[in-house]
Amino acid sequence: MKLYEYMAKDVFRAAGIHVPAGRMCQDPAEAASVCQELGPVAIKSQILAGARGKAGGIAFADTPEEAGREAARLLGMELRGYRVDRLLVEQKLRIDGELYLGLAVEGAARRAVLIASAQGGMAIEEVPERAIVKKPLDVTWGMQPYLARGVAARLGLASGQARQFSDIAMRLWGVFRKYDAELVEVNPLAVVGDRLVAADARLNVDDEAIFRHPDLPRVEEGTELEREVKELGLSFVQLDGDIAVMANGAGITMATLDVLSRYGGKPANFLDAGGGAAAEPMARALSVLLRTRPRVILINIFGGITRCDEVAKAIVQVQEQYGLRDPETGREVPLVVRLVGTNEEQGTSLLRERGVPAFRHMEEAAARAVALARGGD
Repeated sequence: MKLYEYMAKDVFRAAGIHVPAGRMCQDPAEAASVCQELGPVAIKSQILAGARGKAGGIAFADTPEEAGREAARLLGMELRGYRVDRLLVEQKLRIDGELYLGLAVEGAARRAVLIASAQGGMAIEEVPERAIVKKPLDVTWGMQPYLARGVAARLGLASGQARQFSDIAMRLWGVFRKYDAELVEVNPLAVVGDRLVAADARLNVDDEAIFRHPDLPRVEEGTELEREVKELGLSFVQLDGDIAVMANGAGITMATLDVLSRYGGKPANFLDAGGGAAAEPMARALSVLLRTRPRVILINIFGGITRCDEVAKAIVQVQEQYGLRDPETGREVPLVVRLVGTNEEQGTSLLRERGVPAFRHMEEAAARAVALARGGD
């Protein structure tokens, strides 16, 4: 379970980690009131996704009037698939430098790892591996002060910053253990004069351990579209690309996303439609994909129990009855299909008769979908 930033900061504050003064607001008047109290503020959209700044989800204001205007602009906007319905309005920091500090579960090794860098902020994904310190933690002893001091030294922090960094790392470890976290993160850990301040905060709690923490708020994850699709019984995750993907199985769907990325494409979603080949579930799945407004739809079917000719008939029926058009512009969305398995020859022949590109190899289908998304033929 992911907590919103303002919720994570409440937890950090209770643990003794310094965070900016501020509070959650849900209307412009509240935002103006906070600015009146604190002076210049940062107004931060609260969504369960990162890269808000790059997407235009963070604003700054020096006066209550400006804070109200910016809050009105941000509230209700669509941001990375989420509708913004709450804001964190907090004291604006004068940041002299940015560090990164986090703790995460390393699944393969089944242990926690401390991750830190002297280069934090919005571009943390672009920081070279050599500039990131990773310190695996023994499951018996966990974080120890000497380990935190060692990481601070490797980052080249001066003595005053190093002491603060070590203290924050130890307190962050306390949060990580107390709340059965999968991830705790401060990015950036801001250098503000002679202080280190948690300018941002993330706390992801293991779903299987939520019952142990009745004090934590319950947060329903997923975008509005993801929640709707969940009610249809389909496995769906919304991404930020332009090639919609549907396949019959979680493994093959993941493989499809990987192959698209290999050919330079950007998947718009993960959709495991299961083994159904009937027209009605196919129509529901395709309607979901069209709502992501893709440039291309790629369907990848490996027919075992599911017969490829039945899948092809369902696709043709959906095309004829419902059409494959962008719901806003009415633009026809190209369809690329990969069919292999039981009765694949009959299936591919039926699709080609209807002008739908059908391939036997996933790489060919992915390459064609990427070419179409780029405006090729």
